[in-house]
Amino acid sequence: MYRTMTIFTALFFTLLLTACSTVEGVGKDIQQAGSALEKEAKEKKTQSSGATY
Repeated sequence: MYRTMTIFTALFFTLLLTACSTVEGVGKDIQQAGSALEKEAKEKKTQSSGATY
């Protein structure tokens, strides 16, 4: 019984640590995508403010 609980506990913490890394990676990807969108929006705003009609 003790061995089974030890195995399940080790498996649980392994999965938990793996999930944390995955969530952190997704968060970084979303942050980079947001930064790219913000940069593009600033460029478009600069381009449109200099246009004459």
